[in-house]
Amino acid sequence: MADRVLRASGAEVPVNVERIARAHGLEVTYRPMEETVSGMLVIKERRAIACINARHHPHRRRFTLAHELGHYLLHREQARVFIDASPIFFRDERASEGTDHREVEANRFAASLLMPEAALRELVGTGPLDLFDERAVQRLAMRFGVSPQAMTIRLAMLGLGGC
Repeated sequence: MADRVLRASGAEVPVNVERIARAHGLEVTYRPMEETVSGMLVIKERRAIACINARHHPHRRRFTLAHELGHYLLHREQARVFIDASPIFFRDERASEGTDHREVEANRFAASLLMPEAALRELVGTGPLDLFDERAVQRLAMRFGVSPQAMTIRLAMLGLGGC
């Protein structure tokens, strides 16, 4: 799904996730929230709003928005939690453990959207990148507008990172 979204948007690295989210009909707002909340997606009738924690680092906000877009595109018909009669997705303890398949899918979508495999393979080249080379990981992370931690996980998942 992320590859289709990227092809349709003609996105370049770093991906303008806010433009893509808005093009898919999401309203995007940034509000200060408690530290443990990264963001939420509220869908009510024909309106969808992604609310992102304004207190978080810009890289985290980008990933959160991509994550919420993933929920919107992949799970909007599966909403099971309602607050004020609005479906809402959020990260709870089960989600942070990686046992909620919707959260895992939304994270994979976000990683694929923000760090496209083809672009990473082109930049990394033939051999695996040493994941302990902090400077190399940091350079790639900055190029894609993500955290070094997100980049390290993505490289490892794609088999592009080694030690």
